[in-house]
Amino acid sequence: MAHWQFGSKSGHNKIEDELEMTMVCHRPEGLEQLEAQTNFTKRELQVLYRGFKNECPSGVVNEETFKQIYAQFFPHGDASMYAHYLFHAFDTTQTGSVKFEDFVTALSILLRGTVHEKLRWTFNLYDINKDGYINKEEMMDIVKAIYDMMGKYTYPVLKEDTPRQHVDIFFQKMDKNKDGIVTLDEFLESCQEDDNIMRSLQLFQNVM
Repeated sequence: MAHWQFGSKSGHNKIEDELEMTMVCHRPEGLEQLEAQTNFTKRELQVLYRGFKNECPSGVVNEETFKQIYAQFFPHGDASMYAHYLFHAFDTTQTGSVKFEDFVTALSILLRGTVHEKLRWTFNLYDINKDGYINKEEMMDIVKAIYDMMGKYTYPVLKEDTPRQHVDIFFQKMDKNKDGIVTLDEFLESCQEDDNIMRSLQLFQNVM
């Protein structure tokens, strides 16, 4: 574009230097370290990193990017709320951006983690305010976000109250001591003893 002209070569170099510095800031930790921390081989990590850098040249992903990605995958629904919750589950350090390390750690759990690891990750997604418990409102928010994302073409016969009924049944099963909140232990126990809950969570994992 014509207006992108630099007055001198040194100006051009300065821009390039700044870009280079930005890139360096977000270089991932050594791949050896990530290989030790995840279920991926070094070769797989290299391929993932190349893809990540291709899509996100700055080395980080922000929430807006998550929303754009999910909008493409689910054109018949509104994926923005689901993308918002998912982004915050990936952003474990709550910095407002997801680095390659965050991305690959979550992917490692969701693709190759044990059932226990996957369920812990899912619990964290549902625990919106990160207080260590899931309450009914939080579960309702996530389930509604999934229904909104799937859109009316996926579930043409769904009535407005279906997410609420879905949550009522789940919550009743999960809240073992009936204190109005679900702890991680209650969540793990309920999911592993109830096939319906497991199937629903697997459906959720497919929308990753």
